[in-house]
Formats: sequence, structure tokens, C-alpha cells
Amino acid sequence: MRGLEELGRVRLSRYFFMRDFLYSEIANMHEMSNIPEHPDRAIENGRAFCEALMDPLEETFGRIAVRSGYRSPSLNRFGNENRLNCARNDNPLECHIWDRGDGEQRIAGASVVIPWFADQYETGRDWRDLAWWLHDHLDYSEIWFFPKLCAFNVVWRPVPLRRIDSYIAPRGRLLVSGQEPEESAQHRKARYADFPPYRGKPMPAWTEQKPGA
Repeated sequence: MRGLEELGRVRLSRYFFMRDFLYSEIANMHEMSNIPEHPDRAIENGRAFCEALMDPLEETFGRIAVRSGYRSPSLNRFGNENRLNCARNDNPLECHIWDRGDGEQRIAGASVVIPWFADQYETGRDWRDLAWWLHDHLDYSEIWFFPKLCAFNVVWRPVPLRRIDSYIAPRGRLLVSGQEPEESAQHRKARYADFPPYRGKPMPAWTEQKPGA
């Protein structure tokens, strides 16, 4: 218990701690644990993910809601085998298992909601307005959009793939890895002209809290 408490207090970035990503509804419902097999690796990849993607989102849009963050290999396997919307552990696009892979195979991601945009999406706004903002401002690897609340998986890799897919109409691939967007930069910017100014700028150095702080 003490080790898990200390793990949850590890600061990943200016705004996020490991605890923010450890809650799992699957684990809670089925009385399972969600503890990394390799905590140091999960922390390393989680930090890269939060600093590159989560912090700029929080800076720009305010509080970001994490729907599904880290999943241990055993928990993710259980979710896949029981059809609980988890990809196979060996699926190269499974982004929730942060403590796997080495070098360029490292990966970390989460399913998140931006409340500021979700309110507009619920009244009919096009999800692609947000998709193109993300594309033009963040160094993401993959993004998948989902119908409920316009939630999306956002993924970090050392070498980004830069692809966007969606289960919201029009369903399918919005952006293919290695290809230029079909929409011009001018048209993309017009879509999100009313968005808050991008605030993902370099932040003052922060000091990680030590366990027990």
C-alpha cells in the first residue's frame, strides 16, 4: 500500500501526477489492481506524454478530464478478453500500457475529454474543428475520436506517426501517417478561429515532490 501511495504522488508534469491516470472503472468493478509491472518505465513515458500533450491542453482549455489513463498489462488483457473496449496487449496501437517497449517502441496515451469543447460538440459542433486544432498545435502520434462527449485518445511516441481516426461521422481516417492534410492550413485555422489562444509555452521549472510530501 505504501508503495502504491508513493507511486500515485509521483509528479509527471506541471499539472499531472501519476494518480490522475491510475483510476480504472474496469479495475474498480472487477476488484482488480492497476499497478505498473515496470513503474520506472511507466513514469518515464508518462512524463513525456504529459509534458508534450497533456500540459498544453490544460494550459489552453482549462481542466482536462481523464476518462482512461494507464492500464497494467494484466488489466488491459482482462478488458480485451471480456470485450470491455480494450485492444489486445500486442496491438501496436494500444496506448494505455505505458511500461512496455524500448527506444522508438515506447508509447503512452490516455482517453480524455475537453469540457470546453464537449459543451459545443453536444450542440452540434464538428469534431474535426478540434481535430485540426490538435494537429496544428501538438506533437501527437495518434488520435482517435469517440462519439460520447467527443472524447479522444491522444498518444505520445518518441517518433510520432501523425494519424487521426474517428468513430464519429464522418467515420474513418481523417489523416494518414506521412501525408499532408487534405484541408489547407487557412481552412483549418478558420475552423478553430474562436478557440482560446494556444498557451502551451515553456513553463518555469517545477520541483518534483518527494514521497510523503
